[in-house]
Amino acid sequence: MGQLATWSSDLVSSGTSRAEPPLAPGSTAPIFCLPNADMGIFDLTEVLPGRMVVLHFYPRDVMPSSLKQAISFSEREREFAKCGAMVVGISLDECLTHADFRDENGIAMELLSDPDGEVCRLYGVWQDRLADGVVRPAVHRSTFVIGSDGVLLLADYNVDLRDHTEKLLELLKTLNRRKNGNHQEHRRHA
Repeated sequence: MGQLATWSSDLVSSGTSRAEPPLAPGSTAPIFCLPNADMGIFDLTEVLPGRMVVLHFYPRDVMPSSLKQAISFSEREREFAKCGAMVVGISLDECLTHADFRDENGIAMELLSDPDGEVCRLYGVWQDRLADGVVRPAVHRSTFVIGSDGVLLLADYNVDLRDHTEKLLELLKTLNRRKNGNHQEHRRHA
C-alpha cells in the first residue's frame, strides 16, 4: 500500500448514479457541520487539529451490515484513539434514530445525521437507485481517512466488511510510523 491509498470500484451500474465524482487521496477533505445523535453539532474543523478522522458513510442504522460495522469500530475504539484517530459514522438517518441505534447496541463512535444527503454528495457517496420503478436515495458504503491537516489519506469506495476495521488500523499505524520516523529524522538533522 502506498503512502496515500485509494481502494475504489466503479459505482456506476445500471440504475445507479452518483451526484459528485469520487474524491482522491491528496485532495482537501470537504468541510462540514452535521447534527449528532444527541442533536449537538459536529464541526469537522473543530475536530481535525491534532487528530485524524475516519469518516464512515453507511446506508442505514437498521441494516445488519451497518450494525456489524458499527460494533467492529466500537470494539476497537481504543486502538483508533491510540493511532490518533476518531471514528465518525454518517448516514441519512435522523438524530433520534441514531440515538436509539447507539443506545440499544452500545455503539461508541460518533453518529451524524445527513438526512438531505448534502455531505454524502460532497464526498461522492450519494446514489439514486432505481428499484421497482421508483428512484430512491441511497448511500454507498464508503470510508475516508482525513489527516489532521484536512487532507484525504484514504478514499475507500469499495468497503469489504470482512476485514475493513483491521485494514484501517493497519493503515493508521503505518501512517503514524512514517510520521514519527519523519519527526525523528528531522530532529537528527536539526
